[in-house]
Order: sequence, then structure tokens, then C-alpha cells
Amino acid sequence: MKQTRAIALAILTGVTLATSGCAVWRGQTTAEQYVDDRAITTAVKAKLIEDKTTGGLSINVDTLNGAVALSGFAKSQAEKDRAGQLAAATKGVREVRNNLIVRP
Repeated sequence: MKQTRAIALAILTGVTLATSGCAVWRGQTTAEQYVDDRAITTAVKAKLIEDKTTGGLSINVDTLNGAVALSGFAKSQAEKDRAGQLAAATKGVREVRNNLIVRP
């Protein structure tokens, strides 16, 4: 009975470790880089929400290796441009892919 529990715990631990490393499998080289990307995403999202001219809640932010991808909808070209500017001005951002669709 104890041996079965130990095996089950070992399998569960292995599965947890394997799935938590998914970021490394999608092109990132280290866990540190994954954490950096998460911090960049959070910082960009916070700037978008704080800015009164952008609809931060309707803009999706994804970061991979310092490249930020913005997606979702903007109410105007000015809002789309401002979102791109805010993202580009965030520490750690190397590139911005502004995929926002302007939809009034």
C-alpha cells in the first residue's frame, strides 16, 4: 500500500514538472526567460489598463522571448497606435506585433 502511494506520488510529481516546463518546449530556453516574459506581459497589460485612451481589458497581450503580440479590438487607429507605443516603451520588450483590429 505504501509502495503504491509512493509510485503514485512520483508519477504525479513527474507529470507536474513536465507540464510546468511547457514554456521551455514552446521556444523559450530557460525558466528565467519564461518568468521575464510573464513580467513583461503583466507590465504591458497594466500600462494598457492605466491609460485612459486604450481599452486595456479588450486587448490581449502575449509575450515570447521579449516579443509582444497585441491582439483583440481597438475602437480607433489612434487607440491601436497608442497601445503599440505603450507596449514598445515597456522594459524588456524587444519587438511589438500590433495585431489589433480597428472596429468602431
